[in-house]
Formats: sequence, structure tokens, C-alpha cells
Amino acid sequence: MIATPIIESFSNYWPLEDKAIEILNNSVTGKKLKRKAFILKPGEECNHFSFVVKGCLKMYKVDDKGNRHNLQFAIENNWISDYGSFYDQEPSDLYVETLEPSYILQIKKNDVFSLYDNSPLFDRNFRIIIENAFIEQQKRVLQTISSTVEERYLYFLKKYPSLSNRISNVQIASYIGVTPEFLSIIRRKIATK
Repeated sequence: MIATPIIESFSNYWPLEDKAIEILNNSVTGKKLKRKAFILKPGEECNHFSFVVKGCLKMYKVDDKGNRHNLQFAIENNWISDYGSFYDQEPSDLYVETLEPSYILQIKKNDVFSLYDNSPLFDRNFRIIIENAFIEQQKRVLQTISSTVEERYLYFLKKYPSLSNRISNVQIASYIGVTPEFLSIIRRKIATK
């Protein structure tokens, strides 16, 4: 069953009934991706929810000066999608790119809506996933406007404990909103405490 990783993930919230499992299994497609592959670029409409089975992806925006601003990382058993583009049916401003060779499962928009209609438990699971994503974005905004760089870095380590060994300092610095050089200073400061 191709959807097994998603079904197992949902068991952490609301296990799906047999009918939803069958529909989900018929709706999921798998994609093997090389490092630096894109599943979304600016100007494209986000038409899938993507679940990471293996690997690491990032969502980011490039500003007018060419600086990259990482918004989210997704590793195994995490979802990644531009929910604004998905639900508003507008072109995205974001990139979603692999940082390592990855394997993802995707569900097309029409299939997501069909699953919402046909399975209250699928709907509940996705409500929890999207609510958690919203809560995380609120925390990110609050950190950006009210936390020190050191606090943002420590939060990154707490949220993504295994990522600091998997991604470069450049990626981490972009996520917390500093230069890689400044991140090195913060890391040394923390190490000497």
C-alpha cells in the first residue's frame, strides 16, 4: 500500500476508517527526487499536499535582493505545502526544494477535497495538521519580532533536533534570519556557556 506512511502518521491523531484508506491509497502518488529538485516554484499554483517519507525539503522565498529566506523545513513524517496558494488557487511566491535525495507522497487538490467530503476522519487529521502549521507560523512571527538571535537558534534546535547535522549553517542562518558568520558567533557563544 503506497499510502502506508501517511496512514501510520494519521494514527497519531485519528486513525482512518477502511473506506478512507482505500480512497487515500488510490489518490496518493509517490515521487523520488534528487537533491536540489523543485516541487514548487514562484508563479506556479500549489496543487498538492506533499508528505516526506524520506529526505529533507525546504520552503523559502527569494527577496528582491536575491536573499533566500527559509520558512520551513520538512523531514520524514512531515507535510509541506504552500497552503495559501493551495486554498486560494493563486500562484505561489515560494519555492519548495529538496535539500537531500528525497521520496515524497503527494495528494492532488481534487483528491484532498474528495477525501474531506468522504471521510470526516481525514478532514479532522488535516485540520490538526493545518492548525499546527498555523501555530508554528505564529511562533515564528513572534520570535522574529521579539526574540534574540540566540533564542531563535535555540528554538530551531528544539524544533528540528536532527537537522543541525543534516543541513548547512547557511540554511540554518537563513531560517533564523542572520548571516552564516553571525550564526557562527552565536554558536561559539552558546558553546562557551
